[in-house]
Formats: sequence, C-alpha cells, structure tokens
Amino acid sequence: MSPNPLPEPLNGMPCVVTGASRGIGFAIARALVARGARVVLIARNAAGLADAQASLGDQATTVPCDVAVPAEVDAAIRRIRAAVGGAPRILVNNAGAFAVTAIDDVEPGALAHALDTNIVAPLRFVHAFLPEMRARGDGHIVTIGSVADRTVFPGNAAYAASKFGMRALHEALRLETRGSGVRATLVSPGPVNTPLWDAIDPDHREGFTPRAKMLDAMAVADAVIYAVTQPPTVNVDELRLSRS
Repeated sequence: MSPNPLPEPLNGMPCVVTGASRGIGFAIARALVARGARVVLIARNAAGLADAQASLGDQATTVPCDVAVPAEVDAAIRRIRAAVGGAPRILVNNAGAFAVTAIDDVEPGALAHALDTNIVAPLRFVHAFLPEMRARGDGHIVTIGSVADRTVFPGNAAYAASKFGMRALHEALRLETRGSGVRATLVSPGPVNTPLWDAIDPDHREGFTPRAKMLDAMAVADAVIYAVTQPPTVNVDELRLSRS
C-alpha cells in the first residue's frame, strides 16, 4: 500500500497579502491557497477582490482597504484579527503605488502618496502584528520590493525613493527580528507583466522592457513560496529576480 501523501507545509496557516486583487498579489494569494493556507486578501478594488475570492474559494477572505488611508488600515487590521484569531503567520506586504513621471513634474503630493503606500502602509501592518509574532516566536514578514529598490531609472524618482526606503525598512526588520523566531524576506523582481503596465504601454515606449520579455507574476509567487516553506531555522534574507 502506498504511503499517505505528506501534508502541505502551509495547511491551515493564516496569511495576509496586501494588493491582492490582481497581478503579483493575486498570484501570491493563489499560490498560498494552493498549498493549503487560509489567506486574507487586502486591496482597495472591491470588485477585483470579489472576483479573486470567487476564484480562490472558501480558503480566501477579502477585506477592502486603501492602504494609503490610515483609518482604513486600522479597520482592516481589526477585521484580520477577527478572521484569523490574532496575528497571521505570514504577512506579505505587496501593495504599491507606481507611476512614471519626470522629476520636475513630480508633485509633492504624489511623492507623499508613494511614500504612504510603499513605506508607511507596510510599517502599519508590521507595527500591528510584529509584537504578537515575537511573543509566540513565530511569523514571517515578506516584503515585495523591486529592481527599483537598488537601481534608479528615468521617470522613477518617487517610486525609487519609496522602494529604496522600503528596502531599508526590511533590512532593519531583519536585523531586529534575527533569533526571535520571526523571519523577514525581501523579494525584489525586475519588470513583471501585470495590469500595472496597462496605462504606461511599455511596448511602445523607448527604454522600457517589452511585456513579452517581463517576468510572469507566478515567478514572484514561487519565490515567496520558496522563502516561506524553508525550515524554521532558515531565513531567506533576500531574493532578486530577473528574466533569464
């Protein structure tokens, strides 16, 4: 008689993914659900969340939230706690604001929005859940970065500034959680073919990677799954992805 199959390593594990209604966030949520996790999907697009939940089934719960709005984040955190009974085991900070704008056209408000979305919002979720993760000696915080967290491109002033800051936030988190049982991973992909590019049309703009030569969102999801399924004694500090 053949042996029983090994259980999936994430069976029943409560997870949170921000920016999860489409693109990279949805791919990560789908990959987590496929491995048995229970996932709370956070995004500001209520209709997109409804479609995502219909696709993922009962293992997914959705919470509409604009992560750039503090009151909405506070409400989302309360709903997450109610849904999973406290802090999640895995938190994926993926939601982000992206625009291509020359620096002399970047309004201070646009920069503030990029910082609020890409740095302050992830910190709000970390601030809410890290103490409980520390107390129980278990948890994994995954930050979705970008090639722009180390390399600056023309038109990327606000985005790169926020992503450089996000990488610094991750590195501080990793140093401060080392040895606590809480793990922290930064996943930084090159260009990924998602709806984010629809308004930019990189196929017809000089200096941009054509969409056919970008990474697939599932490549990023696979990197996240690799990091979060390592043995508890192993932390994947950072993964940088590019198209081969």
